[in-house]
Amino acid sequence: MKFTLSWLKRHLETTATAEEIAAALTDLGLEVESIDNPLEALKAFRLGHVTEATPHPDADRLRVCRVETADGPKQIICGAPNARAGITVVIATPGDYIPGIATTIGVGKIRGVESHGMMCSEREMGLSDEHDGIIELPSGRVGERFTDWLAENDPAKVDPVIEIAVTPNRPDALGVRGIARDLAARGLGTLKAQDVEPVPASFTTDFTVTIDADTLDGCPLFCGRVIRGVKNGPSPRWLQDALRAIGLRPISLLVDVTNFFTFDRNRPLHVFDLDKISGNLRVHRAAGGETLVALDEKEYALRPGQMVISDDNGPESIAGIIGGLKTGCDDSTVNVFVESAYWNPVEIALTGRALRVVSDARYRFERGVDPAFTPEGLEHAVRMITDHAGGKASRMIVAGEVPKTGRAYRLAPDRVRRLVGMDIPAETQRATLKALGFRLEGDIAHVPSWRPDVTGEADLVEEVARVASLAGLKGVPLPRPAGVTGAVLTPAQRRERTARRTIAALGYSECVSYSFIDRKSAEMFGGRDAPVLENPISGEMSHMRPSLLPGLMQAAARNQARGVADLALFEIGPVWHGGEPEDQALVATGLLVGHTGPRDHLGSRRPMDMFDAKADIEALLGALGAPVGRLGASRDVNPWWHPGRAARLLLGPKTVLGAFGVLHPGVVAAMGVRGPVVAFAVHPDNIPLPRNRSTGRSALKASDLQAVERDFAFVVDSGVAASTLVAAAAGADKALIEEVRVFDEFTGGGLGEGRKSLAISVRLQPTDKTLTDKDIEAVSAKIVGKVGKATGGVLRE
Repeated sequence: MKFTLSWLKRHLETTATAEEIAAALTDLGLEVESIDNPLEALKAFRLGHVTEATPHPDADRLRVCRVETADGPKQIICGAPNARAGITVVIATPGDYIPGIATTIGVGKIRGVESHGMMCSEREMGLSDEHDGIIELPSGRVGERFTDWLAENDPAKVDPVIEIAVTPNRPDALGVRGIARDLAARGLGTLKAQDVEPVPASFTTDFTVTIDADTLDGCPLFCGRVIRGVKNGPSPRWLQDALRAIGLRPISLLVDVTNFFTFDRNRPLHVFDLDKISGNLRVHRAAGGETLVALDEKEYALRPGQMVISDDNGPESIAGIIGGLKTGCDDSTVNVFVESAYWNPVEIALTGRALRVVSDARYRFERGVDPAFTPEGLEHAVRMITDHAGGKASRMIVAGEVPKTGRAYRLAPDRVRRLVGMDIPAETQRATLKALGFRLEGDIAHVPSWRPDVTGEADLVEEVARVASLAGLKGVPLPRPAGVTGAVLTPAQRRERTARRTIAALGYSECVSYSFIDRKSAEMFGGRDAPVLENPISGEMSHMRPSLLPGLMQAAARNQARGVADLALFEIGPVWHGGEPEDQALVATGLLVGHTGPRDHLGSRRPMDMFDAKADIEALLGALGAPVGRLGASRDVNPWWHPGRAARLLLGPKTVLGAFGVLHPGVVAAMGVRGPVVAFAVHPDNIPLPRNRSTGRSALKASDLQAVERDFAFVVDSGVAASTLVAAAAGADKALIEEVRVFDEFTGGGLGEGRKSLAISVRLQPTDKTLTDKDIEAVSAKIVGKVGKATGGVLRE
């Protein structure tokens, strides 16, 4: 929605600047998207006076002009046909930016003669398309700012244009008067009266309009007046300037009047050339198969049930959307029929979408116009037409009746504090609603007909709060109940918070991505049966995500496209594997891309590998209370993991706590990410809760007795996992063995085909007595026996 400052002041008595008005509108919920102030682009230009103009020595069409400027006499070369001595002009000096041609001028030399500036045309100033010659001003003094001269002599040229974004629930703000009403309620001025004196009826007419019975729900009211003897021609300059400022092309008075009231009062109108209508008008539903060439010169095939306005020859207008070309007005129009009707918003929206017609009328009717203003809007238009184009008007022709929109709700002043948390005096609340057009009877507020969005008591609170300004809302803590309260967070919530802090402490940056992904990504990450949205935001958000990895991969691809190659990203959120509540699960996922740290002094650095992800997933599981030392590993991973460089971590044979490793190269390429890429995923809900309620760390267990380390090298089959061997060795004596780790792997030599050597270091930590050689040998024998039973391995000779 666009409007100019002077247009707004037709309805609002105010001294506020465009910037103050913009700030208030945004605070009121009518977000200002832009302010186009011509003064900003023209403030550098000043007036000059041409004292001499002689022919250029080497160019017949150029003149060498002597111009008095703010900086003294200047020589300027000009090719405009009206460049001559004695005129006052607009001067651009070297270094000035010319908005109309998007150029910064400098000192130039044209055919060997220097030019120290430029005398500008209206198009070069961006004021109009006029470029037949330079600007000639009837007054002005040398050195005066051009913007000051315009503000005093032609203010429409420098009228700021404000554009706001109107939400679908505020159709009243699609008219300048509705915007002015909000500003007046805020206190930025006084709303002017806009009563109209109806044009007296000068004659009666046999012309009629009827509405079919099955169409009354789509068109409950149709009003119109016949005007005879109009002289259609150009609109007054103020009207042309107003329309042109908001991007509309002035056409003729009759058309411009309808466009003006569409934006001025959110009241779309239509004017028929009466002499081109055959018989009378009928509002009805199309039977299907009819066609209409509309004012946009396109032919539309009407579908059954769509509302049209027809004469004896067939459809002449698509109701509430666009008129027909045949009955449109032109310079020869003398007699007209002015239409003002109320159309059902849903039907207008359905017809407009089906026919793919975009018009200002459709945009407003499908959001809702003021039904009670239908007759009055007609009177405004007839008055403006007769005042500027002459003619005599008939009585008003009315079919149907104004639909009932009356609603009333109780105003409870204390609800503002309870719902919003703002203390606003009751009288201020009442004054706010009155300023917005509500009628108050005691504590009952009657909703004005132009506010279809107000449908309950809470909406009254919203109106009061937004006019008072939600920017002044202060945070107030909730009252604390007496006594000791229980835990606020559940164990699952505490785990989620712990996971978020732990991963962030490991150096990852948190991402928050959409829960919806595209079908290809969903299927790539195991979501072939993922829930599908019936009405997705876009085709790229059609499925509920089965994993957090697609969102993280997309974030990584966007960062790489902007030159960020090394990334550590994480997200904690829900994933879905079906449409039932139990199919939702919480997952914590981390993604590592690129290399570890900056290059060293040799110019090299290490790429990320699966052990980086393994270290981080173990740190996270430990922070969440999982028994990391007792976890098993399985190579049975999902297909988006690299089959030989990824593993699942298990607690027991079935409980999966997470997975880590390198992502499959095909998946990485399909997501548009440059590798290497490693990741981990943890299922916090699968980690058993501690038996006691303590959420702190366990007590430190330390011993002052000497620890003993022994090394073992076992020869096993090459398919035996090192983790299996480590687990077997650690289980030989759980009380005495503190740690088991692999420190060497060897293949080849005399080991034979399909065999390898794994060397482990076992740390024994006594707690009650110092170990003797006999004790150590006994434990060593248990280790050899356990490893041999679990893996078939034997000590290497």
